Amino acid sequence: KLIWFYVKPFLYFYYKNLKLMIGVNKIVLGLDVSTSCIGISVAGVTEDNNIVPVKVTHLRLKTSSKIKGTEALFVKSKMFSDELENFKEYNITDVVIEEPLVSSNNQQTVATLLRFNGMIAQSVYDKMGITPEFISSYDARKYAMPSLMAARKFNKKGEAYPLKKVATAVKNNELVLFGDYPFDCAKKYILWNYVSELFPSINWVYDKKGELKTENFDASDSLICIMGYVGRLKYGDQEPEIVDFQLEKGVLRYTIRFCEQLFTKTVENCN
Repeated sequence: KLIWFYVKPFLYFYYKNLKLMIGVNKIVLGLDVSTSCIGISVAGVTEDNNIVPVKVTHLRLKTSSKIKGTEALFVKSKMFSDELENFKEYNITDVVIEEPLVSSNNQQTVATLLRFNGMIAQSVYDKMGITPEFISSYDARKYAMPSLMAARKFNKKGEAYPLKKVATAVKNNELVLFGDYPFDCAKKYILWNYVSELFPSINWVYDKKGELKTENFDASDSLICIMGYVGRLKYGDQEPEIVDFQLEKGVLRYTIRFCEQLFTKTVENCN
C-alpha cells in the first residue's frame, strides 16, 4: 500500500499525458489574450504536424471593482502567472500568443491591449524560460482553417454581389477569410464549431441552462492559435491561389490550392 501511495501519482500523470508520448516532437502552449479572459491550450505536435489537443481551457480575470487602470492589469498578470504553474508538468517546448487586434479607434483601448499582451509574454518568459512567438488572428485562422478562404460573396449590407463581380475577384485571386459568409456572421461561433467538429473529444463549458458559455470561444481561439502557428512554420509565406474556375449557366465554380489542399467553391443565385 505504501508503494502504491507513491506510485499512483506518477501513473496518473503518465496516463493523462499518454498522447504526448507517441510520435510527438513539440508541445505547444497557445494563448488568446484579452483583459477579461485568456484562452489557454496545450497541444502536442507530431512529426507529421498533426495536432493532438491535451488541454483546452480558459482563465477568467476577475478583480475587485476597487482596482482599476494599470494596477488591474498587474493584478490580472499575476493571476495568469500563478495559473502557469499548473502547466509546467506538460514540458512545454513552444509558446505562441495571438497578437491583439488594434483596429479600434480608441487609442487608450489599443494601448491597454498592447500593454497587457506584453505583460503576459513577460510572465511566460519568467515562468517557463521560453521566448513566446506571436501570430496575428488573421494568420492563425488562415493557416489553421484554409477552407475559410474564399472570394467575397456579400457586401457589408449582407446583399449578394452580382455573379460577375465575384467572378472578377476570382480571376484576380482576391481571397479573404470568411468570404463565403455575410459580413455580420458569427465568426467566433463558426471557429468554435470548426474546432469542435475537428476535435470532438474536447469538453466545453455550458451554463445552467445548457447553453454554450462565451469563454469557450477564447479557449477554441487559443487552440486555433497553435494550429495556425504550426501551419505557418510548415508553409511559410505561402498564399492561397485559384488554380481553376468555370462560369457556366449562372454558376461559378473555382478551386483554391492552399496548404497542400484543394478546396472547390460554388457561387450561384447572385443578383
